[in-house]
Amino acid sequence: MARILLHACCGPCAAYIVKSLRERDLELSLFWYNPNIHPFREHQLRLDAIKSLAAAERLSLIVDEGYDMIRYFRTVVGKERERCPECYRLRLARTAQAAHEKRFDSFTTTLLISPYQDHQCIRESGEALGIEHGVPFHYEDFRHGFREGHRMARELGFYHQSYCGCVYSEWERYGKIKI
Repeated sequence: MARILLHACCGPCAAYIVKSLRERDLELSLFWYNPNIHPFREHQLRLDAIKSLAAAERLSLIVDEGYDMIRYFRTVVGKERERCPECYRLRLARTAQAAHEKRFDSFTTTLLISPYQDHQCIRESGEALGIEHGVPFHYEDFRHGFREGHRMARELGFYHQSYCGCVYSEWERYGKIKI
């Protein structure tokens, strides 16, 4: 049975992907590393939802301990318009590293369910990082399950956020501006 490490950013995005991958008889573990999520309270609410999903689905959860906010800001400050590709690389690099360390057969991310994310960029970053770390990146377009994942998360009572996660996306969402 193939082992896959799933980088998870929130319950609504993870719920459908977990269901989809498990239907294929893959051995799935969740991985939490999201220093982009702000403020800290939001980070913890989303982590709690992932913990609940892991418990409900009896999945292994690997949590990268700490809150690596400084590393995130050092990565994106001054590149606000290009922040998403930088953020993808930061989180996928840590996921690929963990997949290599724990001897997974491949890794992927819940970012691939969102119609708001740049799939080509995620795929290119994931594949390059997979080569660098010696663990293949599993690309799959999960966008067709976006609404179902959100429905599943509501039924399970998971926290449901209203912005992507970073302080810039929160500003864009509530300030009605575009950086």
